[in-house]
Amino acid sequence: MPGQIPPEGVVMQPVFTVLPAGSLVWRCHVDDYGVGDFNRRKAHEHFKGSRFDSTEIDPYPYLYAGLDPVTALAEVLLRSVEFSDGTAARQIPWAQASRYLLSAVRTASDVRLVDISTAEGLAAVWQDEWLVTSLEYAQTRYWVRLIREHSEDAQGLRWTSKRCMPRRVVQFFGDRCGEHLLSSPPEECYRLDSPTDLKEINRMLSPLRAVVSEPEV
Repeated sequence: MPGQIPPEGVVMQPVFTVLPAGSLVWRCHVDDYGVGDFNRRKAHEHFKGSRFDSTEIDPYPYLYAGLDPVTALAEVLLRSVEFSDGTAARQIPWAQASRYLLSAVRTASDVRLVDISTAEGLAAVWQDEWLVTSLEYAQTRYWVRLIREHSEDAQGLRWTSKRCMPRRVVQFFGDRCGEHLLSSPPEECYRLDSPTDLKEINRMLSPLRAVVSEPEV
């Protein structure tokens, strides 16, 4: 909700959901990060960064994941990718995609998530769809900090993917759920720089009319 100032004199009462231990989650991550590694990089309070990254004011380690492989791919690879003339497909450059792995890994324990995937869940944290669709990331980062301040037992968030609606994505707070939350090694892993694995990746992306280009030889 753009321009919303948090109400005063009231305690936030978020809607919670529990992601059970043993749940399979998918990560599209660069090779420099292990599948269970939390990101410790803090976003600037006002510039760059992603939707719910931590900042210097609340510097928690965080980890984003999808609940299915296509969503994990879409969240990383389909940012601002346009449909091409002639094919109406979204062309993802191989040079961009080849840095990534797609990994499936299970949670080692239950995770208590603030559910902002519905209108009711968003209203419970004094927001609407703006929180999960806006590009005003400095303000959305502020709002997750507000949620954490009001909900000390919240271990992360669950919301609807902007790029793969209506599927769900999650963020885990490393300071509250432990940095060994995800088991290692992954149960499945695809390297996007592998021609064999890339065929499977493009099969997954095909219903979204997206394709990773073949590497130049």
